[in-house]
Amino acid sequence: MKDSCFNIFAILILIMAGAFSCAQPAEPVVEEEVVEVGPNTLTEQEIEDGFMLLFDGKTTSGWRSYNGDAFPETGWGVEDGTLRLLSLGSGAEGRGGDIVYDGKFLDFHLKIDWKISEGGNSGIFFLGREIQGRPIWHTAPEFQVLDNDRHPDALRGVDGNRKASALYDILPPNPQNTRPAGEWNQAEIIVYRGEITHRQNGVDVLTYRLGTPEWEEMVEESKFDVDIFGKYMEGFIGLQDHSDDVWYRSIKLKRY
Repeated sequence: MKDSCFNIFAILILIMAGAFSCAQPAEPVVEEEVVEVGPNTLTEQEIEDGFMLLFDGKTTSGWRSYNGDAFPETGWGVEDGTLRLLSLGSGAEGRGGDIVYDGKFLDFHLKIDWKISEGGNSGIFFLGREIQGRPIWHTAPEFQVLDNDRHPDALRGVDGNRKASALYDILPPNPQNTRPAGEWNQAEIIVYRGEITHRQNGVDVLTYRLGTPEWEEMVEESKFDVDIFGKYMEGFIGLQDHSDDVWYRSIKLKRY
């Protein structure tokens, strides 16, 4: 009986030893490295997706005055990797005026970081046309850039349609997720076959379609001329001189 018990015990020991010898050590978990890039730089994914930089962070290459041939000599400039408008007061003298990127786009995905000064106002135009004697806002929809806490425009209009990320004077964003003056926001404007999406800080805040009866009705109720404003055709991307300090950077565009 003792020999039998000993044999059973020995067999159990051998089985347990075999089990331990077959066990494989657990492989360490390797977390995927997230590579962050600095401003005015394309990520690997953006390069793969076909984005290009419209601002290199160092020069004004590619940008010029609206209805002009050269970049303005006053007002706008490059500062610490940003395309900056320096406030020169509300008078026309010394102002740089609105600027545009020297190329037309129809279907695209635009990304642009913006930062506004306290009490500041500016805007991002798209699908704009150059008509002598008319400002760009007569033709181009505007992604509003604003200090919502201080600028009077935030309280004008209807239901917040003059606040930051709105389609200026026509449609308000929902949600309203603008960061305070002095902090960076990321705007995205996506145009595809007449449908336009405003995205801010990673959230879709507004979608609308050009050329519909609803669109024409909204434009007629606004400050714009329905005959020339917001037409679905190739146009310019522009940045507004509204006499207030504003900074733009990481301007990236992908054509569809």
